[in-house]
Amino acid sequence: MASLQVLRRAAGTSARRQLSTSGLLTAVEEYPGVPSGTPTPAKASTASVTALPNGLTVVTENAASTSTVSLTFPGAGSSNEAMGEQGAALLNKCMAWKAGSGVSSLVLLRILEDNGATPFSSVGRTSATVGYTASPDNAPQLVSLLATNCDYEKWDLRDAKKAASVLVDDASMNTQIVLTEQLYAAAYGAQTPMGRPLYSAGCSTDIMKAFRDRSYGINGAVLAATGIPDHEAFVKATEEALDDAPVGSKPATPTSSFIGGESRVAAPSIGFAHVALAFEGPSSSILSNVMKQCLTLSGVTGFTTTGLLGAYHGTPTAESAMIADALCAAFSSPDADMVKRAKALAKAEALFALDSGSKVLAEGMTASILETGTFSAAEISKAYDAVTDKQVADAFATMLKGTPALAAVGDIASVHYHGTIASRFG
Repeated sequence: MASLQVLRRAAGTSARRQLSTSGLLTAVEEYPGVPSGTPTPAKASTASVTALPNGLTVVTENAASTSTVSLTFPGAGSSNEAMGEQGAALLNKCMAWKAGSGVSSLVLLRILEDNGATPFSSVGRTSATVGYTASPDNAPQLVSLLATNCDYEKWDLRDAKKAASVLVDDASMNTQIVLTEQLYAAAYGAQTPMGRPLYSAGCSTDIMKAFRDRSYGINGAVLAATGIPDHEAFVKATEEALDDAPVGSKPATPTSSFIGGESRVAAPSIGFAHVALAFEGPSSSILSNVMKQCLTLSGVTGFTTTGLLGAYHGTPTAESAMIADALCAAFSSPDADMVKRAKALAKAEALFALDSGSKVLAEGMTASILETGTFSAAEISKAYDAVTDKQVADAFATMLKGTPALAAVGDIASVHYHGTIASRFG
């Protein structure tokens, strides 16, 4: 993808950014006209969005003091794996920042280190992301690193497969991850795209390559960047850096129907019962987040995750028979006062998240682009204010007409079975 020449340009550092002979640059040298020790005034964030002809959407904002640049592929999650490809999404996540375009892994990481950048990668059920966090000055020149064509060096493959195995082993020991995996299996069916496990190892190299070739095209992908003062210049640089990146076909949304059901993992030695109850959530993330807060205000832990809205509760074994009562009671239609409080909490949580760091902000920008095609912190605030009591009540009523999904992990002998709990919503 990215040429070696472009990658070498990314490694270059201007004389202005070099350390002085004393090892320091003063504040006046770095920021002319600003007295040493005077903080830079905060400014309101403005977001800009551009859709490129190749299908890539670029979204930037200009106020963050640190830049995070992330490239998200909507078709590279575990739900995009075909039968027989289990583990391909996770293994490709572990292949991020490996040798590519004729440049070794060591050189790629050295370029990042020399520019003060921290790389990251992640994968979920519906997408995969690769990115880095750096200073606003250095961030634009590193975009080409996101387009390195994987060379599949044997030592990189060896390390990636080991890393994937460690992630799977760690996930199997994490109760909350096990509960989430079981919840998706219960909600969609264990053999469906959304119901198959995210954490799976043992994928072959050929299958991993085929999945990468199919899923890592930039048609439909989202490039989010924070702390970028000049959107147009950044877009132009991005077009050049990703000029020969594979375009591919725009990914299709995985077809999995919510069916509701039950999945239980008995582990009596834990001495604790963990239970999650979920329904198919509304398509609006704003409405889902308000409903989540309504559930939490009812005394359990509300949650939203891709496609699902639900509540979690956990208790010591002696109290596990009471879990169903607490969960079912939480799903009653909230009154006006609860909706008002839930809206305030959901809005505060969303805005605080956008202000809690450049990486989280980039994630929020990407999620908004994938859901609505736009991003604006001000519009998000207004959207929460616009939610009505009737909308929340109607959403709960519609949701509760469906069959719930139940997942239970731990010492669950006293936890009611799915049929008993589902009958309470019939």
